[in-house]
Amino acid sequence: MNIDAIQNGIVIDHITAGRGMRIYDLLGLDALDVSVALIKNAASHASGGKKDIIKIDSTMSIDFDVLGYVDPGVTVNIIREGKLVEKRRIDMPEKLTNVIRCKNPRCITSTERAIDHVFRLTDPRNKVYRCVYCETKA
Repeated sequence: MNIDAIQNGIVIDHITAGRGMRIYDLLGLDALDVSVALIKNAASHASGGKKDIIKIDSTMSIDFDVLGYVDPGVTVNIIREGKLVEKRRIDMPEKLTNVIRCKNPRCITSTERAIDHVFRLTDPRNKVYRCVYCETKA
């Protein structure tokens, strides 16, 4: 398989195999009017297995909270004029706003539509987020 290199854009790399589509959906990449490549199950020498990769042929703002929530440890590479100009490793965010929704039907976010869905990281080891309003686990 041959995917062309991008001249100006973003490469989200080291995505755990199988999580690329979820990131694609949560970032709303289907709505972009640019070339986007989602490579699933690419060989990964670093992890000794497989990984997913997303290539976006445009510069845009990326919600790093989504990346950190879905798959902490991914790297985001910024490409300009065909060269890597920035590389970031993404960690779990302390706070998530409007990335996930509270499942508790009694939570204020279920009745008041204008309120943001806000979650705090309460247990980084087990990747547990809880709603700031009702403490429901995500």
